[in-house]
Amino acid sequence: MGGAVSAGEDNDELIDNLKEAQYIRTELVEQAFRAIDRADYYLEEFKDNAYKDLAWKHGNIHLSAPCIYSEVMEALDLQPGLSFLNLGSGTGYLSSMVGLILGPFGVNHGVELHSDVIEYAKQKLDFFIKTSDSFDKFEFCEPSFVTGNCLEISPDCTQYDRVYCGAGVQKEHEDYMKNLLKVGGILVMPLEEKLTKITRTGPSAWETKKILAVSFAPLIQPNQTDSGKSRLVHL
Repeated sequence: MGGAVSAGEDNDELIDNLKEAQYIRTELVEQAFRAIDRADYYLEEFKDNAYKDLAWKHGNIHLSAPCIYSEVMEALDLQPGLSFLNLGSGTGYLSSMVGLILGPFGVNHGVELHSDVIEYAKQKLDFFIKTSDSFDKFEFCEPSFVTGNCLEISPDCTQYDRVYCGAGVQKEHEDYMKNLLKVGGILVMPLEEKLTKITRTGPSAWETKKILAVSFAPLIQPNQTDSGKSRLVHL
């Protein structure tokens, strides 16, 4: 997915292009995108591609195209103080941008299947906090990441104001995802090849809006352990 806007020379030029193409539409989202250099989330030898509107994958490390992340950020309608859950949190790039908007009273959780990717995300977060010029301009809601399968979140976990899933959700898991939301909350996920925004308008009432056609790798189904039990993820 991607290629919707032309390549930039640097992060600011990439954001200019996303704005011009109407992928970034609000000031809050623009500020978050400008504050975090996308290239910092790439391995050194692949940084030449960081400002192209393309997805990047290397082993278990994956970044979606910038046009996808900007649509996701806009659809989430983020505000300070909200709670956010990122399913398949990957490199932490999106979680860190969200954290800049959530501020000191927000909650910022990520669940990631691959422990090597969690380590990568923690290194990148540490680098951002220590080296970024923009970090001091924001009150940051630091993301915390746990290893696990996002389809095995403990039933007694709290619900969230905002949820994003970064893998293709099979139709049979749609209700599971919706139930992670508080009333009034927003869920954004790829569902049946469409990036979809679902707003929980009541205890059993939902509004669904298709945003754009996408192609995501599907969610990985949980493995049963030897004892036949699944490993519950506690947030």
